[in-house]
Amino acid sequence: MSIRVAQIGTGNVGVHALRALITNPDYELTGVWVSSDAKVGKDAGELAGLDVSTGIKASTDLGAVLATGPQCAVYTAMADNRLPDALEDYRRILAAGVNVVGSSAVFLQYPWNVLPDNMLTPIEDAAREGNSSLFVNGIDPGFANDLIPLALAGTCQSIQQIRCMEIVDYATYDSATVMFDVMGFGKPLDEIPMLLQPGVLSLAWGSVVRQLAAGLGLELDTVEEMYVREPAPEDFDIASGHIPKGSAAALRFEVLGLVAGDPVVILEHVTRLRADLRPDWPQPAQPGGSYRIEITGEPSYGIDVCLGSPNGDHNHAGLVATAMRVVNAIPAVVAAPAGIRTTLDLPLITGRGLYSVE
Repeated sequence: MSIRVAQIGTGNVGVHALRALITNPDYELTGVWVSSDAKVGKDAGELAGLDVSTGIKASTDLGAVLATGPQCAVYTAMADNRLPDALEDYRRILAAGVNVVGSSAVFLQYPWNVLPDNMLTPIEDAAREGNSSLFVNGIDPGFANDLIPLALAGTCQSIQQIRCMEIVDYATYDSATVMFDVMGFGKPLDEIPMLLQPGVLSLAWGSVVRQLAAGLGLELDTVEEMYVREPAPEDFDIASGHIPKGSAAALRFEVLGLVAGDPVVILEHVTRLRADLRPDWPQPAQPGGSYRIEITGEPSYGIDVCLGSPNGDHNHAGLVATAMRVVNAIPAVVAAPAGIRTTLDLPLITGRGLYSVE
């Protein structure tokens, strides 16, 4: 029997989730929520870029979408610049008795000791009230820094440090809100964007280091953050817009989980808008980017996860992977006990039923 699912958000990630919900017979699409008035009334098939008519029309009314009776909602709406609204959305959905899988807000991957109680408690209370479950994941934060490193850690005799790295060229990532407003690219170096305000890196990626620590059975003493930016050597353009000379064009940051002063788990990002920027920083394993996991221990590991797609570049592949990490988890999340669920307590998601000759 198919699982009834609603799609919340049809942007860069949501469009791929929506395609899966329409084309996979394991799911029955019940409704679609959109944030743009221009999308209201459009068929879900059109929004997904498919040559099909589903009869499901997009709406900006979350209550109306929940009234269609989904067992689960796929939440891919933008949260970075509307956190209170996104958390209220989660509270409403969970309290209505609807399970949720989502790609944002990223700190919900493992929110304990990351999200303040006044923001976390309403979500946990709503899950109890609705007897519903929530799983937030993706690629980073997501499987590149929870599923893969913890699986490798399970083959070690001893571990001194786990470092998870994203080394990616974001030039083809088409979201002006994320690139300019959140990350601060194209802005003067003395203008501190949302992402680099004190404590925000530790909020956004603190879930990563704390979940890794929990997987190792450790309690962190503290979480620290650091970053450095590089200016553009000249004017150039990216998918999201214009980068003026002297404005931010590369970013490297770390979020470090410390025990007794030692960095035990580290999340590092090396983000460039051109491949020639800061050649002294870590380089990806393939053109465009890769995700690197380094475990120092007995034995030690170093692996690179290189994404690709016949339908686009590494950024396209990352968006698909983010969407499918949560969509493929729907059956496990629907079956899970009520509450916030994480990679540490969900069963292995194997890709069952996804074989295709194309």
